[in-house]
Amino acid sequence: MKAERMQRAADIVWQLWQSGSRIDQLPAAVRPATRAEGYAAQARLQARSPAPLFGWKIAATSKAGQAHIAVDGPLAGRLLRERVFESGDEVPFGANHMRVAEAEFAFRMAVDVAPRDSPYDVPEVLEAVESLHPAIEVPDSRFNDFTAVGAPQLIADNACAHYFVLGAAAPPAWRSLDLAAHAVAGEVVGRARRDGIGANVLGDPRVALTWLVNELSGLGITLREGAVVTTGTCLVPFEIQPLDFVAMDFGVLGRVETRLGAR
Repeated sequence: MKAERMQRAADIVWQLWQSGSRIDQLPAAVRPATRAEGYAAQARLQARSPAPLFGWKIAATSKAGQAHIAVDGPLAGRLLRERVFESGDEVPFGANHMRVAEAEFAFRMAVDVAPRDSPYDVPEVLEAVESLHPAIEVPDSRFNDFTAVGAPQLIADNACAHYFVLGAAAPPAWRSLDLAAHAVAGEVVGRARRDGIGANVLGDPRVALTWLVNELSGLGITLREGAVVTTGTCLVPFEIQPLDFVAMDFGVLGRVETRLGAR
């Protein structure tokens, strides 16, 4: 019965996502009551994708991100390949409800990281990383008021995943940098500028990556070789509108940019 409930929850979220529609919350009969049930529903979204999973996102790794969706800790979500773009590509705007863009540190994995009983620490997770990338996330929710539904439903809503823009790999010297102290400058060209820092992401993007590894481990999920993990916004999210040009400058780590499409 639980599997059927979570399948129905996933079906509703998927249909809303494809149509650009929203609801107040999932029907009571299929509404996930725990984080575990939220992840069970989310897993069924992945099965609807026509391509292999691209990677994972972390929502609410900063105080600003947590405040934006009214939760008190991080949430993991899946990055679907058909919703991933390269730097410079145009990203559809469509019926986006959240209307924000975020600057994020993203990591590509060099090897599988399998579930285990003991938690992973930061050094061993970094040994499993192939490359670091600047990235932009354009999230969205399938709920009318995403601040009112709580973590289990937000997890079922794929942790507000929507579109993702991946920049080129940073130079290998990133490993010698203090990512917590690393500054990022963001801009919606002609409208707004804002600064951020790696410490806004659970204190350090490498700590956020390790959180994701351990969250998946607790769920019995292997983080696969080649998967990209984006670690959450390191600056206060930018409000966006159709046709905006968004650029995030990570200094020596590179730059990532995108233009948003017309409504």
